[in-house]
Amino acid sequence: MLRQIAALAAAAALALAAGGTAWAQSDLAKRFGEREGVEQISLSPDGNRVIFLAPGPGPSTVAYVATVGDEGAVPKEVISSDGKPERLTWCRWSALQRAVCQVYIINASPELSSITRLISIGTDGTGIKMLSAPESSRALGFAYGGGNIIDWLPESDGDILMSRWFIPERTIGSHTADERQGYGVDRVDTRTLRRSTVEQPVLEAGYYLTDGHGTIRVMASMRERNYYLTGETRYFYRTPDSREWKLLSIVNEKTNTGFTPLAVDRDLNVAYGLEKAEGRYALFKIALDGSGTKALVYRHDRVDVDGLVRVGRHRRVVGVSFATDRRQSVIFDPAFKAIATSLSKALPGLPLVQVIDASADENRLLLWAGSDVDPGRYYVFDRKARKLMEIMLSRPSLEGMTLAEVKPVTYKAADGAEVPAYLTLPPGSTGKKLPTIVMPHGGPGARDEWGFDWLAQFFAARGYAVLQPNFRGSTGYGDSWFVENGFKSWRLAIGDVNDGGRWLIEQGIADPNRIAIVGWSYGGYAALQSAVLDPTLFKAVVAIAPVTDLGLLKSDASDYADAGIVRDFIGSGPHVQEGSPAQNAKRITAPVLMFQGDLDLNVNINQPRAMERELRAAGKRVELRIFPGLDHQLVDGNVRAQMLDQSDVFLRSALHM
Repeated sequence: MLRQIAALAAAAALALAAGGTAWAQSDLAKRFGEREGVEQISLSPDGNRVIFLAPGPGPSTVAYVATVGDEGAVPKEVISSDGKPERLTWCRWSALQRAVCQVYIINASPELSSITRLISIGTDGTGIKMLSAPESSRALGFAYGGGNIIDWLPESDGDILMSRWFIPERTIGSHTADERQGYGVDRVDTRTLRRSTVEQPVLEAGYYLTDGHGTIRVMASMRERNYYLTGETRYFYRTPDSREWKLLSIVNEKTNTGFTPLAVDRDLNVAYGLEKAEGRYALFKIALDGSGTKALVYRHDRVDVDGLVRVGRHRRVVGVSFATDRRQSVIFDPAFKAIATSLSKALPGLPLVQVIDASADENRLLLWAGSDVDPGRYYVFDRKARKLMEIMLSRPSLEGMTLAEVKPVTYKAADGAEVPAYLTLPPGSTGKKLPTIVMPHGGPGARDEWGFDWLAQFFAARGYAVLQPNFRGSTGYGDSWFVENGFKSWRLAIGDVNDGGRWLIEQGIADPNRIAIVGWSYGGYAALQSAVLDPTLFKAVVAIAPVTDLGLLKSDASDYADAGIVRDFIGSGPHVQEGSPAQNAKRITAPVLMFQGDLDLNVNINQPRAMERELRAAGKRVELRIFPGLDHQLVDGNVRAQMLDQSDVFLRSALHM
């Protein structure tokens, strides 16, 4: 039923695959460049319907509601956004007939900034209301954030707990009308907009956690100095019988120390959170009874624990998640452990399974399952009926296509370190003497994982081998692998990336005359800096939204509250100039192609422009393609298709293919 939205695209893909028709370049770029068919999805409290976001034309997004299990039903449009500049980012059920959606807006003037607002809307598309607190003409400031839902209060069928910024107000004559200032919490009826403040604002507060049943138990206080964040966060908690805040933990971003609470279990009266154990993040729990008793719940001896497995509208914790070669979960809850075991048997070809949502009684679970060669499918599992219903495809336009398998590999860096990576070979290829792309990930505080990657799969479909290295400076492998981060330790990080290219050549996988590097964000920085470190290795460079000048990156952040954190993260010293590709453009010999959205809040457009200017001044070959009205993610299927098409044409020319 839900597949009807993309029925024509899926049918066309199946017909071409069945007919053995060769895929043209533009066909592949369009299919792989398309945004996911389901960008976000939520299950209704009774488990009978879903609300989901799907791409419309260009950067637009549409929210639909559909009935689960009704194959003949056509999804009904609830609301849409054109992406110019408003964009829907998520919608979730707040009641049986009502949803809450977030609208994200990029404000280009007077300065580039982002704004979020929450709206409430009937699931039939009527009765749209502004859920974010009303703005007053008397306010002494402006709230860029429109609030966050911290508890969906399932028993209330419509009320929510919503944290938000309180802005002081003044009346004529400069008398204070409302002195409240800081971050607090309101209880709001999403149907009538009736609201009451349940947690008075605290000036340095920035985060609240509830127990999933409406009681606020944890508050984060973000330490500031002269209006700039210091990187220190203090967490406080309440015992069940008190309103007094007690110190729970102190987290220091600079040293990556301290306990970061992620969830509260009301029945156990504990906070679950992450803290370093022997150099890697592990899951701990701390008693919230005043004793401060801390206990290790789970740690892995090779990688960081990086997430919780949570289910139900109360968001209760049932396990932990981490990534070795593949994403894995360890389930503590006996009932859900049995469910996970049965699902792995029912979906043997889809080892990546996530619980997305659940009905109020947790009888029906909304699941996503995928693999390296399957972009993913959505299911609803009825526990009582023991029935698994497939309801939608993540990428219907790729259904029926043969995708490339992704293989975890390791290779030796120059100093002997074993670098984990993922190798994708073109389907049906010999795996030898191929045109090859090294594709470093973004971040730098990130890592690649096993699974479907639309960029890597596009290039594999075009005949390239693709290597995605988790170089030193990547997260997920503990302190010793992260080192100081991918900027301060750029020589190690970029050295690992380049050693990946050399390994491909040594293994006979890459044709040494047809090897290129492609990256997005920090990956774009790594692509450019790799050509500075070793100008002869890669024969072409594609950089999407790249950082190009570390000094400029610090300057770009100077007007923001986290300026000090960014400054400390990048550091000072010779590595800033030496590690900036725009400052070393003369060393680059390979042709360079860059892409950039002009509304990018992550990487200012002045970064690729500086790179283009320096490369041209050095007499190098460079092209910069700017996409108007788009941000860092380039959320437009047509634009992404253009980018893939133009990258492929550029690479084939540069590599003489």
